[in-house]
Amino acid sequence: MRFSIASSLLLLTGAASAASSWGFTDGSVTVASKKTGQTATNKFSEQKPTKNALVLGHTDTIKVSLTTTEASKAKRPHQAFLVLTESTGLEAPYPLNIKASGKGTVEITHKDLPVQLLLSDTPIKANLVLGSFGSSKPLISPVFDIEIQLDPNTPAPQYEAPLRYGPRAQINHIFRADPKSPPKIISLAFVLAILAAIPTLFLGWLALGANVYHISKALGAAPVSHAVFFGSIIAIEGTFFLYYSTWNLFQTLPVIGLLGAVSFLSGTKALSEVQSRRLAGERLAGFKTGTLDMTACQSGPPDDVALVVAMVVEDGDTYMMDGARWELFVTSKSSDFYDGG
Repeated sequence: MRFSIASSLLLLTGAASAASSWGFTDGSVTVASKKTGQTATNKFSEQKPTKNALVLGHTDTIKVSLTTTEASKAKRPHQAFLVLTESTGLEAPYPLNIKASGKGTVEITHKDLPVQLLLSDTPIKANLVLGSFGSSKPLISPVFDIEIQLDPNTPAPQYEAPLRYGPRAQINHIFRADPKSPPKIISLAFVLAILAAIPTLFLGWLALGANVYHISKALGAAPVSHAVFFGSIIAIEGTFFLYYSTWNLFQTLPVIGLLGAVSFLSGTKALSEVQSRRLAGERLAGFKTGTLDMTACQSGPPDDVALVVAMVVEDGDTYMMDGARWELFVTSKSSDFYDGG
């Protein structure tokens, strides 16, 4: 009695296991050639693939048809794929179009295959994968093999390996050589041009009436600012010469930064002192301010007055009226206004 119960339980367990697995029926694969119009159909079932490998030419189409089942009843699974696997392990899945009745199909041509599968020298294995939610066991079953035939009249497809992250070959950096100086003749030409500009500058100042009378007064009012400012300008020029001759950029930049800060601070003080003399009217060296009584000059200023700067009106709007007086900066050599500068 005990043996009968155990046997019954074993049979029930096997039946439940068989009833809760996915499968398929009516499996067939058809190879249709567009070039010749011929078709060839082969049958397959669970774990029983076709005997011979299928030949897929460049104009052929493979069509797989079957009916999926769960517990021997036609049913549509949640997932149904035909997976093609190359000898290196590369896989390409193709989902089946399955209806609610469980009938499903999928078609494959050359254009649907990746380049790696098209260039495979060994037959490609096709496996059917079925699965869904619930406790039913999924199915992975080999169904057939495929041999790829390329068009001999067209070049074979090219494959470029994708970029894969991993250790790469060591990179040895080769830094570019330091730039060389230009030919000496060119350098000398520019040096002479710069040196020639210095006397030209001084001659231009003299021709335009450079103000050199206040040098002693400027140095007396702010000796440190003027001396440091002028010295920093000379030092910057010397630094540029060292950079041209021997120094590199990393040696030059800190020195230029320091001298630039010194030049800015001292130049601010020096220019403030110059501004104070300009506002005080002391920048017109060699000339003095005077007044001219215009009462007797009804027709205008005298001929020896070259420049009228400002007018102070005592009684009236213009110098033509009586009592008008003009405050002048004059450039004539009249002994009344010229200061001998």
